[in-house]
Amino acid sequence: MTNSNNVRSTLDPTVLAVIANRVNAILREMTNTLLRSGRSAILTTARDFSCSIVTGDNRLLATAEGLPVHIFGSHLQTETMTRLHTDIRPGDAFLHNDPYSGNTHAADHTILVPVFVGGKHMFTAVAKAHQADIGNSQPSTYMPSAKDVYEEGALIFPATQIQRDYTDIGDIIRLCRMRIRVPDQWYGDYLAALGSARIGERRLIELVEKYGPETIEAFVEEWFDYSERRIAHALKGFKSGTYSASTAHDPLPGIVEESIPVNVTATIDAEAGRIEIDLRDNIDCLEAGLNLSRATSVNSTVTGIFNVLDADIPHNHGTIRRINVMLRENCIVGYPIHPTSCSMATSNVADRLINVTQSALSQATEFGVAEGGASLGAGTGVIAGKDQRRGNAPFVNQLVITAMGGAASAMADGWLTMGVPVTGGLLMRDSVEIDELKYPIIIDKVVAVPDSGGAGKHRGGASTRVEYGPRFANMSVAVMADSKINPARGAQGGLAGRPHYIALRDIDTDVETEIASFGVFDVGVRQRIVGIDAGGGGFGQPWLRDPARVLDDVLEGWVTAASAAQIYGVAFSGSDQALAVDASATAELRASLAKA
Repeated sequence: MTNSNNVRSTLDPTVLAVIANRVNAILREMTNTLLRSGRSAILTTARDFSCSIVTGDNRLLATAEGLPVHIFGSHLQTETMTRLHTDIRPGDAFLHNDPYSGNTHAADHTILVPVFVGGKHMFTAVAKAHQADIGNSQPSTYMPSAKDVYEEGALIFPATQIQRDYTDIGDIIRLCRMRIRVPDQWYGDYLAALGSARIGERRLIELVEKYGPETIEAFVEEWFDYSERRIAHALKGFKSGTYSASTAHDPLPGIVEESIPVNVTATIDAEAGRIEIDLRDNIDCLEAGLNLSRATSVNSTVTGIFNVLDADIPHNHGTIRRINVMLRENCIVGYPIHPTSCSMATSNVADRLINVTQSALSQATEFGVAEGGASLGAGTGVIAGKDQRRGNAPFVNQLVITAMGGAASAMADGWLTMGVPVTGGLLMRDSVEIDELKYPIIIDKVVAVPDSGGAGKHRGGASTRVEYGPRFANMSVAVMADSKINPARGAQGGLAGRPHYIALRDIDTDVETEIASFGVFDVGVRQRIVGIDAGGGGFGQPWLRDPARVLDDVLEGWVTAASAAQIYGVAFSGSDQALAVDASATAELRASLAKA
């Protein structure tokens, strides 16, 4: 976009703020449209979708409440759209899920709607919605063992035109309906995403017509400049230098027998207000679905950076242009070469990349963050089967009935319902009742697990135990859990969170048998799949935690009395609700822990 210096220099700061809030309001309306009109539970209850606005020249303008893993690469998708289509015009819409040309992974179907005002392509409205099924060879969109995209089986749409003159292109719709297992569910979700993007188109046109193109173009440039100034100022509070950190994803038996390292080197120039993240010192892509796409490599890195910055810094092109992410081709945290599988590019290794990025940066600031629990286990399993209530109609859906403990920080305990790091706390937990209405399942238990959050001055978020199974007939459950071998690490003396656990329990005998972390499992009507997700890492030495807070933890069930004494060094007198901290005994316990 171009605009006159005169308009930019006279743009009132109040007008800047008003337009910025109006743009965010447009995104909230897009979000509510998709949330209220989607068909699948993964969208309408778990909210596994995101909306964003990109300028006509492919710069990320606004993200509002989008999932971090979805939004920071939106401009890469619009770049593909404008590169492949030279005759874009009003009424067009494009379907993009290609991980080799800007998308996250094939399961994220993205609708791109170019917004024209006065014949000029000024914006693109973006609505990205995760699909529980996209025609893969297995009833799941997460396939960790897929050796390539052909074994994965996904339909790939590289910014494929799906509407012209506001009318569906029937060939594309028919192709999806023939290939995807539950076509009506997919089509309902497609209409919801399309409606969301069209709402964005309508409201953006109204915005430009109200203020005029010159004012809006001036706003865009000034908003980017303001955002850039904000992050530059924030980085001045860091210590200049080069900082490295490493973490590891669990092994993938049969493909990778050793833990998979993820390394980050961060170079901060505090005076210049710039940061560079080098991801090139990592292993090559695997013959598996764990590889990241370019979009997820970049947006996971950017998320790790934003996690240690002020929360109110705008997340757009202005801030991102102060960040340089160095990637290499054919790298597990770089960018893949077709037909490398990126089936799980929005989870697992991406979660690890966020964790290790914020760990590296925590060395340069007092506002550090531990690692968050990362475990797509039973609580986020993809269920599939046939529903006897509906004439044996097929069903597929990804559940989100777990919490996954958030990372503790230098300022606070870990967020209980943070979810995996890539979702940034914006993924909602399912309604048990709605899941049981929509799908033929019974959910018996969703409870927090004591002593599962990593101990520390600030405690990591707790794990959740879930138990569920089929109501009428056997169903499959696909799980792909990390953090059993390598649980979420603590920071600055904080302890690691609880590892994940997955098992099958026989209802009749109550015998519980642990199963593998990765796989598609058949669950019978007299069985329940059991899962405990990964707890978040703690921050700071446990014996530095305020004894009064440890007392609250024990009374509320987050920490047992035994752990309070053995790990936190807090002794109590009294019993049950009359429990109180024994100050002298606590002082003795903590002195011995500090010497150990």
